[in-house]
Amino acid sequence: MARVYVSIGSNLEPLRYIRAGLADMQQHFGALTLSSVYESEAVGFEGDNFYNLVAGFDTNLEVQVVARTLRMIEKNNGRKRTSNRFSARTLDLDMVLYDDLILKDEEVKVPRDEITKYAFVLLPLAEIAPDIKHPLTKQRLADLAQAFDNKGQSLWQVEVSVISHQNEK
Repeated sequence: MARVYVSIGSNLEPLRYIRAGLADMQQHFGALTLSSVYESEAVGFEGDNFYNLVAGFDTNLEVQVVARTLRMIEKNNGRKRTSNRFSARTLDLDMVLYDDLILKDEEVKVPRDEITKYAFVLLPLAEIAPDIKHPLTKQRLADLAQAFDNKGQSLWQVEVSVISHQNEK
């Protein structure tokens, strides 16, 4: 059984699409552990603020199957993939960790570089998985978060309900 962590973000009707995406993820992967929801300014482009969180779950599915399922959920929720990496989006689901797997191929890249680059990925991830070690740096996520220099990356926790029933924490 693999432990998977997915970074979730949206800046187009974010509550609507995050709720729908989480419902779809629960249907495909079962129980989810959810971080708090954070709001951040758009990075790399001018646009509405994003809502971000991280979900964790256990699965027997292969890493490629998880990645394809996440892309299908994005597409089913109006995600349009463009060549512009930094753009507004209805739903962004990025698998950032799949156990301690290190893999980079045409379909999957884990661990994702975003873990150590962006506060909106690292802080919610460290919130729900503080003792997990980054597969490349071998540092605990809590230690990475504590040492993270988030200058220029405004991020704040927001009190919103993204799921209709009690989540694991």
